[in-house]
Amino acid sequence: MKTRELSHHLVGKRKVVEFMKLVYVGERDDFDLLRKKILDISYTKWKKMGFSKGTLNYMKQNAKSYESFTLTIMSGSG
Repeated sequence: MKTRELSHHLVGKRKVVEFMKLVYVGERDDFDLLRKKILDISYTKWKKMGFSKGTLNYMKQNAKSYESFTLTIMSGSG
């Protein structure tokens, strides 16, 4: 939201941008579902989708650790 306000200010649609106003970002409630999907996917199915085995291994290690993590998936097919 603040990014949009700043862009509107830069193009002249908005005169003032208030940076001190906090914006609430809700917590996601699908982490457990995402973790389960990552842990349940087989290496052969993952490989058939065009991704590397190492990427899935890394994701499974992160999913097992119950700490927050980010996912960046790039296809191996270029």
